[in-house]
Amino acid sequence: MASIIFRKLIFNPTCHHLAPLNPSSIGRSKYKVVRSMNSESSQRIFQLKFDPLTGNSEWVVVEEGEDTENSPKALLSSTSYLDMLNDSRRNRAFRKAIEKTVTRACHVLDIGAGTGLLSMMAARAMDSIDSQQCTGSKGMVTACESYLPMVKLMRKVLRVNDMDKKIHIIHKRSDELNADTDLTSRADTLVSEILDSELLGEGLIPTLQHAHDKVLVGNPHTVPYRATTYGQLVECTFLWKLHDLHHNEAKALDTVHLAPAGLETIICAKLKQYAMHCDAISEELRLLSEPFKVFEFDFWKRPESHGQTEIHIQATCDGKVHAIVSWWVLQLDYEGTVFYSTAPKWISSPSGNVEKQTESYCAADWCDHWKQCVWFIPGLGMSVSKDHQVHLQAVHDDTSISYNLKYDDPRVVLEPNDLHIKGCQLTLSPERIGIYGDIEWRSSMLMAVRNAVQKKIPSLCVVADDSVFLTILTAYLSPTSDVISMFPGLREKGAHYLHAVADANGFSMDRLKIIGKRETCLTLEDTNQEKVDLLVGEPFYHGNEAMLPWQNLRFWKERTMIDSVLSKDARIIPCKGILRGCAMSLPDLWRSRRCLETIEGFDHSVVNTTLGACGDLPTSLECPCLPYFIWQCGETKALSEVFTVMEFDFTKPLSPCSGKTKVGFIKSGTCHGFALWIDWLLDADNSIVLSTGPERRYWKQGVKLLSKPVEVGINGSCNIDKFSSTEIEVSFNSVNGELAIKHDFL
Repeated sequence: MASIIFRKLIFNPTCHHLAPLNPSSIGRSKYKVVRSMNSESSQRIFQLKFDPLTGNSEWVVVEEGEDTENSPKALLSSTSYLDMLNDSRRNRAFRKAIEKTVTRACHVLDIGAGTGLLSMMAARAMDSIDSQQCTGSKGMVTACESYLPMVKLMRKVLRVNDMDKKIHIIHKRSDELNADTDLTSRADTLVSEILDSELLGEGLIPTLQHAHDKVLVGNPHTVPYRATTYGQLVECTFLWKLHDLHHNEAKALDTVHLAPAGLETIICAKLKQYAMHCDAISEELRLLSEPFKVFEFDFWKRPESHGQTEIHIQATCDGKVHAIVSWWVLQLDYEGTVFYSTAPKWISSPSGNVEKQTESYCAADWCDHWKQCVWFIPGLGMSVSKDHQVHLQAVHDDTSISYNLKYDDPRVVLEPNDLHIKGCQLTLSPERIGIYGDIEWRSSMLMAVRNAVQKKIPSLCVVADDSVFLTILTAYLSPTSDVISMFPGLREKGAHYLHAVADANGFSMDRLKIIGKRETCLTLEDTNQEKVDLLVGEPFYHGNEAMLPWQNLRFWKERTMIDSVLSKDARIIPCKGILRGCAMSLPDLWRSRRCLETIEGFDHSVVNTTLGACGDLPTSLECPCLPYFIWQCGETKALSEVFTVMEFDFTKPLSPCSGKTKVGFIKSGTCHGFALWIDWLLDADNSIVLSTGPERRYWKQGVKLLSKPVEVGINGSCNIDKFSSTEIEVSFNSVNGELAIKHDFL
């Protein structure tokens, strides 16, 4: 009997190896590999599937012998593969650079091969050389890809393009490759695209290190040839609100102190670079410096794991530095004629104003797989004066770049004292920090809970989700009540945090109980035989911020699970959820998700059904609903009023429900799909409503893209060539938490 290796990995599906996922992508996926030692081809992949209604996960088997169409689609259709392959500027740049680099028969290694696009470019370049020179010498191309569903897809693409005999696929992580056992020889040329918005987050440095140590010849040719990161100091109130909770909540003048004096950074955004479409906030930014170079990484030589640089930056005007906006520039060829830049649109050349404009560089089309990055400056930011020097220290490790700013004025202090918060600090997403500091949001929550408490003083309150705000608020407003916080995501971290801020908020921990389990059903034993009088939630589940809006209906599931311990007249906040939507023109987003045909001469139509593309596909294979910040989706326009589809009644147990509505268009244009979100009704009178729609930039909306864009006109207009209305029908599956969305243009 063959022995079995069982390996558990945290895996990034958009690359070839073990690495953190791009923050702009869907979140981490997990899989297990079970491999028989006497048969490398005998494998079983266990894909981790998330249940949005319970927060639980289960392993789904993806067999090696299965056809790709039978594999779980939700993962692949939610990745950035399709967006990347629709980036014609990227594809053209790599094609030009590969043709300039592969000028003789050689061994080309493609790491993180994906659909095999770069491998096919290299093979075609060598075929062209052979036909022109008639030398008869043959090169070879090796494609390394570890993600099994992608390997299957690559095989299909290669067959369709008659490239399956010319490219050797190795189904392994790149750091498992060995020239002696896996390759016929060390590779002369490396082609790869293993970059995220920050540049390093997909493990570029360790990948290059292993490649240079184990599988490449000395001084190899590489595409790309070099990558350079750049930054710029900016002032922006919106960016400041995404990380400075202490000073923002001070303006609220309410009873909740999430980041009280002395514990200013006890709740904070993690110190890291955040991927963001900065063009969307360009009108809100003040540029306080010229672009400056930070780091340079040469692909053709082995990189160091750690690097540090000191930069002196001259402020170009008076202001307050709230953030550093950064981007990177690829020099793809040795000569320096082919570039690709992720710079924002206010930068006019590949590397800011440092390098000359080239024919290969043009203004970027919107794409979602690569964005700019934002590094937040702690606290209120740093005041600067025109022509004064700012001292920037930049440090990189294997997977990230970090910054530290100093000013030539010693009186400027950036970071509050955090000596008292070790072990109890909560790191939340920037959007969650923004919500917690939002005066309107806080006042709505305060009013709803206060009204509920005044109508009936509860003996027991339960916070169903991970809301530290509601835990503190209910404990403060109802000083005689016991409070149970479920904290399924925060768990013990949430408990430690509450201990630290209890005195500042005037409540005693003696009245609080933290359950802190992912899987739990509250019983009378947990409540000391008391019934629950008040059940509250935002709803907010830590770690689920990137999910679709209706996946927060987990609150409804958990309310149902504790139905037996609710008192007959228990108040539930929110009492309802309303599914709302808007017909949208989303040309940039739709273009990034459209069906693929020929990419630089290679047929990719075979991947469309698997990657969830928009186009001529059967209804069952249409692009799924995906979560996006509408405000970051490039060009957008609302074509209809906000409409209501259906309600979710949280005063009753979880059940299937559906709704239908007819929507008239108020603007002419091209409809690319619908934005959908949930508004939370906090009180039975429907007077307190919290919207998570596109006008609020702290929440993602669900986007259902149409298979084909539709021309629409204003309802009642005489234009018979345009649709004037549409009918939307939605049904909610209470078993799996999924929404089925149908539409019919009229």
